Amino acid sequence: MTLRRTLILMLQQLLDDMQVIQQQGAGYYSCTPIVRRYNKLLEQSRALVSDDSRLIDSFDALPEEDPKDPGDKIKIVQGIRIEIGQLVTLLRAAEEGEAS
Repeated sequence: MTLRRTLILMLQQLLDDMQVIQQQGAGYYSCTPIVRRYNKLLEQSRALVSDDSRLIDSFDALPEEDPKDPGDKIKIVQGIRIEIGQLVTLLRAAEEGEAS
């Protein structure tokens, strides 16, 4: 299994983990572990996407903040979900590009 494929699976697992945490009490959990893991996986993804693809530059590391308001926490998690979905798509496209 390639490192890229492993990253894709880890990002998908992070989405699953986020879903479980939200179901167990949305708004009462800490966002910090999720953001930290996303940032680490993003850093690894940057190294895998070729230099000629500027799309990876459209992803920013997220601030590791943990707001008190449950509504703000949900917004952060929703943002992470979108970023992960887009990052997985980019990694898959890069994987397919290498296969052709």
